[in-house]
Amino acid sequence: MSNPRVGVAVFIFHPSTQHAFIIGKRKGSHGAGTYALPGGHLEHGESFSACAAREAMEETGLAIDKIRFLTATNDVMEGEGGAKHYVTIFMGAVMRGEMKEPELLEPNKCEGWYWIRWTSLETANTGKKEKSELFQPMTDLMEQRPGFCPWDVYSKG
Repeated sequence: MSNPRVGVAVFIFHPSTQHAFIIGKRKGSHGAGTYALPGGHLEHGESFSACAAREAMEETGLAIDKIRFLTATNDVMEGEGGAKHYVTIFMGAVMRGEMKEPELLEPNKCEGWYWIRWTSLETANTGKKEKSELFQPMTDLMEQRPGFCPWDVYSKG
């Protein structure tokens, strides 16, 4: 077994409807067919904020601002290639500049980006990982941080 890896996921909040954020359906990798936030692996020497900004730009074409740490989860994921262990750092941010829609810049990794509210995810999530439509770090977030609401935590930061 290898050591846990660090992933960074970012809630990119809509500039006028801050309770809405971007989510996309994963494909071509671990968790394919589930919904996840923009994000990826933390690179050597990179800050959480820099990773969130880089991944947001690479995956959605959106520049983000006011980046803040929200919380973290411990995610042990079983899969085709064996178990993977991640610590997922959840960040929050707002779009910088004019409002524009996210672009699908990595079509081999994501089917598309959608605006959604946290309450919609809470309602849709069954709480059973094997039946969830959410990428495991998102279900772990709900299980490990009961009552968590990303916009509430972000707006208090």
